[in-house]
Amino acid sequence: MKAKVFLAALVAVSGAAFAEAPNDAQIAHIVVTANQVDIDAGKLAEKQAKSAEVKAFGKQMVTDHTAVNKQAVALAKKLKVTPEDNPTSQSLKSGGDANIKKLKGLKGDAFDKAYVDQEVTYHEAVLNAIDNVLIPNAKNAELKALLEKVSPVIKAHLEHAKQVQSQLAGASKSIGGKKKKASGG
Repeated sequence: MKAKVFLAALVAVSGAAFAEAPNDAQIAHIVVTANQVDIDAGKLAEKQAKSAEVKAFGKQMVTDHTAVNKQAVALAKKLKVTPEDNPTSQSLKSGGDANIKKLKGLKGDAFDKAYVDQEVTYHEAVLNAIDNVLIPNAKNAELKALLEKVSPVIKAHLEHAKQVQSQLAGASKSIGGKKKKASGG
């Protein structure tokens, strides 16, 4: 139920959003939009999270995704490619806005859990889209290289988000005096 529109956009990138494969201008717009969505959520986490670990994770998302966006925008300018708005980008943006609205209504542990759960799901979907749709369809070698460079970073974000998710689950299980070991996953 978490931001289904948001994730539907990334699922759509995996095939159904385009009658034809996305072109480089559309890929550039998807990259910038997907990063901005995570920047916005990360900024909210920095301000609103209860856990220091969640705040730190949010800050890392802002830093890392801002850096990727700067690279993507610089590359688009260098290549004289104007990022082209498309249904996937629009869906990402509206889904990101819906996620922010939902998160703003949460506080404390509920915010932390919802934010981190969303980050795990989002990074899984983004990684799938990068590896299975965006890289294979990028025609420009420099754009493809940027996507290939970003893919392991997204994978590292996913693993970090899963680690934070596991820590939060372990902390919630320890309430009531019975501390259970948090398992990875």
